[in-house]
Amino acid sequence: MTKLKKKWLKFVLFGTILASIPTLASIPAQASLCKPAEDDGYEHLDQGFHALYDLDFAGGESTFVAWETLHPRNPLAPAARASGYLFQEFERLGVLKAEIFTDDQRFVQRNRPVPSVELKTRFKQELAMANALADYMLAQDPQSPDALLAKTLVYGLKADYAGLIEKRNMAALSFTKEGRGWAERLLRVDPGCYDAYLALGAENYLVAIKPAVVRWFAKLGGARANREQGVQELTLTAENGRFLKPFAKLLLVLVAQRDHDPTAARRLLVELQQEFPNNWLYGDELTKLDSPFKKPANSKGAGE
Repeated sequence: MTKLKKKWLKFVLFGTILASIPTLASIPAQASLCKPAEDDGYEHLDQGFHALYDLDFAGGESTFVAWETLHPRNPLAPAARASGYLFQEFERLGVLKAEIFTDDQRFVQRNRPVPSVELKTRFKQELAMANALADYMLAQDPQSPDALLAKTLVYGLKADYAGLIEKRNMAALSFTKEGRGWAERLLRVDPGCYDAYLALGAENYLVAIKPAVVRWFAKLGGARANREQGVQELTLTAENGRFLKPFAKLLLVLVAQRDHDPTAARRLLVELQQEFPNNWLYGDELTKLDSPFKKPANSKGAGE
């Protein structure tokens, strides 16, 4: 097939997709995404994310599909489904174990996990759909909180997959920086969207604890590295977030472990365990935290 025919095929395909999407003017106005309220239109997303954190991936998927049926043009639906596939890989591969993140040498030398081809394919498809729907929505309304949060989620999910599963650290940094830009746009539209602070906090903290050379290259590429500010931003999501609140708490558990603060880590883990009793990770981390044979985490030499 010639290049001209390929370009024409892409043009026709994209035009067909847009033609099948009614104008956003016909979509009824919805309640604010960032201020949870009874019957605000986002309850299925709340329920779906709760299921994911409790390792009920089938329940989360079915809930997201139900919400997508009601809101087929909203990019948060495929972004949420992509989150489910990533969480499922995290649980299957055990990549969120605290000792991996609190021991720098162990993190660098960890084996590259073998991802599920099926889950990766679904993950990428949902990210592409979320991106396309968000771009279309932003073309109609550049201040759409739903679209801006979807873009923030898309790049955060890409960063997590690239860094934690594929071990492509530079690509992860690039995605993180892109996600930060969308999060900042979202916060300018609505400063109460506390989920957006997770993107800012993750970049500031995770880059700040990298070795000096890595931090230098990251900053050269436009990344931000402010450890204290990162913790403050993660705390904002952990205290006030909606969909990402539990994930921010888990990141703060890792922060507390690196800071040799078992009291703070235990408090957060107990909260998570009580809210999500079926998630083995929280109980497992509590057991290791309370073990008299637990060795202190090696957090030195990482630019702290």
